[in-house]
Amino acid sequence: QVQLVESGGGLVQAGGSLRLSCAASGRTFSNWAVGWFRQAPGKEREYVAAIDWRGGATYYSDSVKGRFTISRDNAKNTAYLQMNSLKPEDTGVYYCAADSSAYVRAQGDFPALNVYDYWGQGTQVTVSS
Repeated sequence: QVQLVESGGGLVQAGGSLRLSCAASGRTFSNWAVGWFRQAPGKEREYVAAIDWRGGATYYSDSVKGRFTISRDNAKNTAYLQMNSLKPEDTGVYYCAADSSAYVRAQGDFPALNVYDYWGQGTQVTVSS
């Protein structure tokens, strides 16, 4: 059974940094694309970033570009989201998701929720002003 487990969330002041981790188990991780999403209270789940299964291409939403970095370590079955220069509007529950299809996706595919067939339970990030 596939599991994705996020960790690394917490409370941080504006301007601070956090690194989220997404640990995968149950199947090999190396040919999965991974996305990060977030959801603020009362809002829809929002795309943040994605990395393709080959690890060479990364994509970001405009709201986080230049501040967040997505990466992966296939040997550890783990993906990461390094978040710098955090803002109060970055507050929310952060979810990682995996696309196990091994398709070569176009950049425009990654924000769609239905691309991903596995989801983690989420980790809370709170940025205080």
